[in-house]
Amino acid sequence: MTRQADVTSFSALHHADAPLLLPNAWDHASAAALAAQGFEAVGTTSLGVAAAAGLPDGTAATREETVRLARQLGGGTFLLSVDAEDGFGHDPDGVAELARELAAAGAVGINLEDGLASAKLHAAKIAAVKAAVPDLFVNARTDTYWLGDGGHAETCRRLDAYRQAGADGVFVPGLSDPTRITALVKTLDVPLNILYSPLGPTVAQLGDLGVRRVSLGSLLYRRALGAALDAAADIRAGRPPRGVAPTYTEIQALSAEGPDA
Repeated sequence: MTRQADVTSFSALHHADAPLLLPNAWDHASAAALAAQGFEAVGTTSLGVAAAAGLPDGTAATREETVRLARQLGGGTFLLSVDAEDGFGHDPDGVAELARELAAAGAVGINLEDGLASAKLHAAKIAAVKAAVPDLFVNARTDTYWLGDGGHAETCRRLDAYRQAGADGVFVPGLSDPTRITALVKTLDVPLNILYSPLGPTVAQLGDLGVRRVSLGSLLYRRALGAALDAAADIRAGRPPRGVAPTYTEIQALSAEGPDA
């Protein structure tokens, strides 16, 4: 499949009958395992990438690790969208250069968060990315609910600015109230992305509300780490570990080549 076909396919997933459920990987094995389970598109999680490298998330510390992972995952059997925090800098031209690198690596989408910084600056970053790589799907995130007080008017103001700058979709993590989601959908003419919450609506219910993309964010990474801790605690206590683990051979099969044990 050509890059243009990949990009078109990724965009189309945001306009299907059911919302796009986007799981987020943190390394090659997690991405390959998700693809093997039938997920057409896989995102990355900035927390997982940062934590795996021993670096803090959301501090523009993982540009190198993010690009390296995109180069490992891009061009695979799945469509790749990359969580790039705020673009790892304040200079729109620098963010555009990052977008070029990710697109060259095979990514078809990028997630850019505003961190409640200047909406004007974030819009400038989005415009720069779309000018540099017009076919890259830009998912513009606002943190009005994640970091702020969840004001509807401010959320709409920011999302409108990002849409006008060229964003292909918008993302509002932390928003889970059905009434507020419905109200927000009515103001949008681009797909709305919501972060899944185990305590919030199901994927099907979010779809009924008009949500077109549901991301899992760092949930899978945190669940995997939790399962590892549970297994270690079980073994230390003399119990067989709970849950199901892939075999060594199955993990090896996720990569064309694997290191010796």
